[in-house]
Amino acid sequence: MQQEMSVILTQKLGRLIAHPRLRRVVAALVLPFIGVVAAFGIAPDTITEQVARTRVVEEVVLPAPQPGARADAGFWREERIQRGDTPAALLARLGADDPEALDFLRNARTAKALNQLIPGRIVRAHTTAEGRLLALRYQNGGRVLSVERYGDSFSMSEQPAQLERRVLMISGEIRSSLFAATDAANLADAIAIQIADIFSTDIDFHRDLRRGDRFTVVYETFYDQGEPVRSGRVLAAEFINQGKAHHAVWFDYAVSRGGYYTPQGRNIRKAFLRSPLEFSRITSGFTNARFHPILQQWRAHKGIDYAAPAGTRIKATGDGVVEFAGRQGGYGNLVVLRHQSQYTTWYGHLSGFAKGIRKGARVAQGEVIGYVGATGLATGPHLHYEFHINGVHHNPLRVVLPSAPPITAEQKLAFDAAAAPMAQRLNLLRGTNLARLD
Repeated sequence: MQQEMSVILTQKLGRLIAHPRLRRVVAALVLPFIGVVAAFGIAPDTITEQVARTRVVEEVVLPAPQPGARADAGFWREERIQRGDTPAALLARLGADDPEALDFLRNARTAKALNQLIPGRIVRAHTTAEGRLLALRYQNGGRVLSVERYGDSFSMSEQPAQLERRVLMISGEIRSSLFAATDAANLADAIAIQIADIFSTDIDFHRDLRRGDRFTVVYETFYDQGEPVRSGRVLAAEFINQGKAHHAVWFDYAVSRGGYYTPQGRNIRKAFLRSPLEFSRITSGFTNARFHPILQQWRAHKGIDYAAPAGTRIKATGDGVVEFAGRQGGYGNLVVLRHQSQYTTWYGHLSGFAKGIRKGARVAQGEVIGYVGATGLATGPHLHYEFHINGVHHNPLRVVLPSAPPITAEQKLAFDAAAAPMAQRLNLLRGTNLARLD
């Protein structure tokens, strides 16, 4: 086809060129197209002329030192702390061959924090080419420890870290448990616990999770010199459980006060959490006939038993007032909370009470009120949890929980402005196993 086009163009060109006045005009118009046809006519395996390459090496001259600059300006190095590290080993890897600095770090009372070297953390050292230590930086627990050389002596100071806030997004899939999935996604446990708390009124993470469930989360992380220091708040999350999607967006509805809502403004938080423990398993359900393992007789079991290690934290499932905190018969150590006028929740077999838990004390939903134990009639550590409405026992797993108030009309515009970009972020990673950093 290309050859036929070339022949036709050549024939037409020959006829036109025969006219002397048109030769120059035709040549100017047609020659570019002949080049195009020729270019398309090159076979794929045709060897064309190699492009000439020239290697250029240029010496870069460093700028001269500015007047007044230190002769021993040196350079910064950084090393990640390894398990079993000592100050001497760390300084050696940092290129600091300085007995005076090592002696200061070993003996100065103000430098003792540097002996608590946490594996994985970063230490930065400013040294001369000869290995003389000029300065050292170590961030530990939100504080920055700084060592500075002044002549032949050293001084040390400790200041709050100037942290940089970043927003990260991660998506993952449940294979066995929430923690296994968040570990696989390299997500901090603090964020995993927040996810469980956010959706705890809609999803029972003890028994509702299924293989193939998915989550997407937008959250804060705080950095110091490019190194992650701690996780912040979950800003938005989506959890698809058994094919049903649950969404949550954080909204500050007042100064230092906020909560989680659906993108439509419905309050995620219900008046009660579905479970008073973060993660455990149910050993006995709500029933009118259960064979009591200690009393050796059939009797009603008007609550839910959650098996958990002794000392596991127990949370108040709703805002309320402590009506009873003490020892009571087979319940052992018991806390009873009254919520509004008609609801009470009971927490039995506790090993101990949280600080401040006494009759008349006010507690908030999610606040720790005690710890799992085996006091009273119990064969092992577990929590016995009951839910009463107007003094009548109800199954905590089946009772319909009242919702908390939604976004008000006055707050709706501000909420929509905050929720829309969060919803877009969730859409970016939905159905993927990717991470994204803004």
